[in-house]
This record gives sequence, C-alpha cells and structure tokens, in this order.
Amino acid sequence: MYSTSIYAGAVDAMVQWWYGHNAVGFFLTAGFLGMMYYFVPKQAERPIYSYRLSIVHFWALIMIYMWAGPHHLHYTALPNWAQSLGMIMSIILLAPSWGGMINGMMTLSGAWHKLRTDPTLRFLVVALSFYGMSTFEGPMMAIKTVNALSHYTDWTIGHVHSGALGWVAMITIGSMYHLIPRVFGRTEMYSVNLIAVHFWLATIGTVLYIASMWVNGILQGLMWRAINPDGTLMYTFVEAVEASAPGYFVRLIGGLFWVTGMLIMAFNVYMTVKRREAISHSAPQAA
Repeated sequence: MYSTSIYAGAVDAMVQWWYGHNAVGFFLTAGFLGMMYYFVPKQAERPIYSYRLSIVHFWALIMIYMWAGPHHLHYTALPNWAQSLGMIMSIILLAPSWGGMINGMMTLSGAWHKLRTDPTLRFLVVALSFYGMSTFEGPMMAIKTVNALSHYTDWTIGHVHSGALGWVAMITIGSMYHLIPRVFGRTEMYSVNLIAVHFWLATIGTVLYIASMWVNGILQGLMWRAINPDGTLMYTFVEAVEASAPGYFVRLIGGLFWVTGMLIMAFNVYMTVKRREAISHSAPQAA
C-alpha cells in the first residue's frame, strides 16, 4: 500500500506558497498593522493622519497580497507566467505597504518632539521604519534578476528578520509597553529608563542581525555563481559556508542583544505588576 498525492511537484509547491505567503500577509502583517493603527495614535496622542488611506491600505493588501506567493519559486519548475505574475504583484504590493507606513509616520506630525522622552513611541516609530524597509526590500527581491542572486542565500534570512524582529516584534513590544500599565492600573511602566535601554538593545540587535545576513547573502550569491574559464565552479559550497562564519558571529551578537532586551522587558513588566499589587494591598480598607 502506498499513498498518492492529489497534486504533487510544482503544483504542490505553488499551493504551499499560496498559503505560505498568505500566512506572512495575514498573520504577520494585517493584525500588526491593526496594532499600529491603534497604538501609534494613542501613544502619540494624535489622530491618525488619514482614515481614508487606512481603508485603502487594508483593501489593497487583501486584494494583492495573496498573488505574491510565486516570487518564492523563481527559477523552479513553476511555469514562467506564474513566476512573472508573482513578481508583478509583489512590485504592485509596494504601493499599499508604503501608503500604510507613510500614514503611520504622518500621524506623528506635531508630535515628533515626544521621541526625545518617550521610548515606547520610539519602538512604534522604528517598527514602522522597519515595515517600510522590509516592504521595499521584498518587492525588490521578487524581481527575477535580483532573485537570481538572493535566492537560497542568507539575504532572504535578513529580509525575513527585518520584518519579524524590526516590524512584528517591535510594534508588539511598543504596544505592550503602552497597554500593560493601563491593564494593571498604573500611569506608566516601572522604569521608563529600562524601556529606553530595551529599545536600543532591540534596535542595535536587529541592525546587526539583518546587516550580517545581507552581507552573507550577497557573498554567498556571488560565490555560488562564480565560475572558472572552463565553466567549472570556482568555489565549493563548503568554502561559501566558511566565508559566511564572521556574519554568523555578528548575528549571534545581535541575537544576544535581543535576548538581553527581552529579559529586561520581563523584569520591567514583573516590577510593574508587583508594584501595583503592593499598592493595592497597602490601600486602607473601607469601613
């Protein structure tokens, strides 16, 4: 007895990336954009720059994002028309993505001075910056000529983490720093200075992580495509891995920065909750 797939090969890959890219679009983009549209105006104490633009942003993402999956399958057995369609839709996707990023940034009009003293707002604004950067980088990497260099390299890892760490994680952290004191009846977190320390650790850690992967990716892509005059490969795969070692060390440092920052956040949250409990226990009982 053996099983037979209803669909297999290139069709299976296309189905996988149809859902795979929708997971990125709707689990790791739409929900976090909702957080951005709520918490950035709340923390900045400014109305959203354009409500109409936010509606256009939402529906454009819904209509376009699902067609971008084939850009993960360039130079495979997928039909060329499907690869080209994925590339075109990915490039079109740049417009609504940057529309949302600009909408968030413009919300801070008249409130930019708050960044000097409000590290929570810094988290939210830098997250928006990474959102803009990663949603520019993605469509560029979807272009076939660029993808010929970047595909299967650490450049893709750097791109993913500019979105995962720089955008998704930092918008979540900023939202939590806004929300937690209010949930536990406090005016602010236990230590604003620790939020500032966490912000710099997260920002520097993210930059180290993604920059090292960009350098590694370009290095790997160039080494893999280098050939001798007789047409043989100039470098072995192992040589490319060895050349990538310094980048992996820098990525480790960036990861340690991130872990340290999250431990600081855990301590800050714990102390915020504990202080609230201490105050509630010391309050005089009603007669």
